[in-house]
Amino acid sequence: MFEWRVNDRHFVIREACRDSDYRGVEQVQREAWQCSDLDVVGALMLIASQHAGAILLCAFEGDEMIGFTYGIPALESSQLSIHSHMAAVRECWRGREFQVGFYLKRAQRTAALARGIAHITWTFDPLQSLNAYFNFVKLGVICSRYCVNFYGDSSTSPLHQGFGTDRLWVDWFLESERVISRVATFTERLSANQTDSFTFDHPAALLIEAEDQQPRVAEDRREKLSRAVCFIEIPPHINAVKERLPELGKQWREATREAFLQALEAGFTISDFHQAVDGNRVRWFYRLTR
Repeated sequence: MFEWRVNDRHFVIREACRDSDYRGVEQVQREAWQCSDLDVVGALMLIASQHAGAILLCAFEGDEMIGFTYGIPALESSQLSIHSHMAAVRECWRGREFQVGFYLKRAQRTAALARGIAHITWTFDPLQSLNAYFNFVKLGVICSRYCVNFYGDSSTSPLHQGFGTDRLWVDWFLESERVISRVATFTERLSANQTDSFTFDHPAALLIEAEDQQPRVAEDRREKLSRAVCFIEIPPHINAVKERLPELGKQWREATREAFLQALEAGFTISDFHQAVDGNRVRWFYRLTR
């Protein structure tokens, strides 16, 4: 069991073990993804997979479940790993004030290492800027795999509809210096209430650039892919774009999909994600390195 205090609030993370825990995980799924029961991973599957080696960790304040993370045993390049299939936090507990998601992932790392497993993977939508920041900056993942329309178009969640379910498949190497440093550094920032800053000064290396909300594709992409570093910009709030201007959301999906696929095929790895303030606007950039 893991315990921590944030702003005088006391939280506990432990493995699911009661019927109410599994039912609570079902309910958090419904709230987080607004999906029908058809797409909810149910209690029976959670219990069976947990007995087969899955890691199901739940976060509580008192008796209230505020989030969970669920990872299943997997083989990655013939090596045992955990695929973190789901992680969700109730909406009222999200954000910098509590960092429930970060502490859940930190607990998941500890639980995996205790089982002798040093590698965790998961997927996320590359157009979701806050998820990208969380995964690359706070946790230290890297990525060399882009999955086109990974879940298809049949999901009942409105979050998965409108422009395909493309995903980055990320690697979290738990004992790497990068991960140890990122997790420790972010923990220290939480204690000191610090944030990071980034000044973007690599316009010549941009594969995709936001221009009046539109994705502008570099005409000399082949030349840019010959460099050691390149960047892909994404909009700060893709959900708002998709809701207000669905066709623009599709343009961003298609443009970034092509750029990521070409860069990965050219030998790049997605290695970081940056937030930069440019005048009155916030810009978000993926860094890709050889």
